[in-house]
Amino acid sequence: MTKETIKLFSEMHAEPSWLADLRQKAFDKIESLELPVIERVKFHRWNLGDGTITESEPSANVPDFTALDNHLKLVQVGTQTVFEQTPVELAEQGVIFTDFHSALEEIPELIEEFFMSSVKYDDDKLAAYHTAYFNSGAVLYIPDNVEITEPIEGIFYQDSDSDVPFNKHILIIAGKNSKISYLERLESRGEGSAKATANITVEVIARSGAQVKFAAIDRLGENVTAYISRRGKLGNDASIDWAIGVMNEGNVVADFDSDLIGNGSHADLKVVALSSGRQVQGIDTRVTNYGCNSIGNILQHGVILEKATLTFNGIGHIIKGAKGADAQQESRVLMLSDQARSDANPILLIDENDVTAGHAASIGQVDPEDMYYLMSRGLDKATAERLVVRGFLGSVIVEIPVKEVRDEMIVTIEEKLSKR
Repeated sequence: MTKETIKLFSEMHAEPSWLADLRQKAFDKIESLELPVIERVKFHRWNLGDGTITESEPSANVPDFTALDNHLKLVQVGTQTVFEQTPVELAEQGVIFTDFHSALEEIPELIEEFFMSSVKYDDDKLAAYHTAYFNSGAVLYIPDNVEITEPIEGIFYQDSDSDVPFNKHILIIAGKNSKISYLERLESRGEGSAKATANITVEVIARSGAQVKFAAIDRLGENVTAYISRRGKLGNDASIDWAIGVMNEGNVVADFDSDLIGNGSHADLKVVALSSGRQVQGIDTRVTNYGCNSIGNILQHGVILEKATLTFNGIGHIIKGAKGADAQQESRVLMLSDQARSDANPILLIDENDVTAGHAASIGQVDPEDMYYLMSRGLDKATAERLVVRGFLGSVIVEIPVKEVRDEMIVTIEEKLSKR
């Protein structure tokens, strides 16, 4: 692909000059930049993008919308928006949840201000590739002082019949003192076997005093090789509570970061991952404390089956000047196969004295005492093992705001375990 093709894509979507120019700058940087560093994960030979920018055709794999609740929701299949729902009372308060290019027409100044503000286009090769080649996305905007009690759902389906790159940019702007609960799904849909790549960036901008609960379930198919980046940027006294279930079937590298810019800001990251077959999943979870009295907590639990590989890198970085900051992390992996491979790497980078920090990491098999107790109560080995795994992953599952989705995650875990 050439710069001219990217330019034509920008023109076709009437993108503003600042975005069209940014795409061109990013394209020029791709070859000179290095891939991001995901410690102890060898992904340099993966196909994470074929250099095409195009849109998908309307899909036959469209869900049924007849039984949906009446809350804020956006559904996309491939690059196409197939359902958009905004209750009247929220629209009257100025809430916007729409596809990326429609949002460019409604709130252009805000998108120009915050797009690629938590991650820079020239940070690494995959960030530059994303900026140049993202072909769809969504924007959620919550004005100042707006509180939404019902969960907001963003559902993004990758069509398993299509080889169109699944390159999305999702931008969430939570205004000052706003309060929301957001649920995101990245999921392959259909029975097709087309090989595809995914490069997804999610930016969550929590302005001063904003409270964001962010839950996500990633279930991309075995034929999708993906890079998933989720970044939070927090103002004074803002908070983001992340609960992320990494349940993909294919090879994935992921980067979940929170920058605690404001004083008193707080990020709580809970991640569960389940790896099976021969897949490789590498997950970096980072909190960087810039603000005084900022707090960052990381909790990662993973389960590995068969010949799969799972790597957790937990990184807590306290910047010079972030007095009173607190950085804590815990990474634990449960291995259900002698052929599985895992790493749990705690990393603390401390550049300030008046702070608190700590870490814990472990890799092991199911506790024989737990199994003995459950089996002594009449459970067979397979059932007892499933209960142990569900309890091990439960710390994140309980944070998912929609009961039906919590049940769906449990079913996914059960399905993976039953294949052993």
